Amino acid sequence: MADLPKALGIPALLVVGVRLGCLNHALLSKQAIEAAGVEWAGWVANAIDPTLERAAENLSSLERMLGSEPLAVFPFAPDGRPDVRCGEHMGRRLSLISF
Repeated sequence: MADLPKALGIPALLVVGVRLGCLNHALLSKQAIEAAGVEWAGWVANAIDPTLERAAENLSSLERMLGSEPLAVFPFAPDGRPDVRCGEHMGRRLSLISF
């Protein structure tokens, strides 16, 4: 997928599914983005496992490992419909990206 943002000349946004194994997956994904020479826009957290123990600790570890706080944290949505306010918040934070 690194070819798409590179071809479009836009930074990559990493969506981290907050669940078991997300720390390793997120770190490897960021390293792959950087290795491909794609600009890093940041990351968002998507809570997909409502039973995950220590979710807050995982978010803290992600911030430390990825070197920035998330642009948005989307809470678990059992009906599949995310909280729109999170998307609006992320949109404001990503205003640095223009087409």
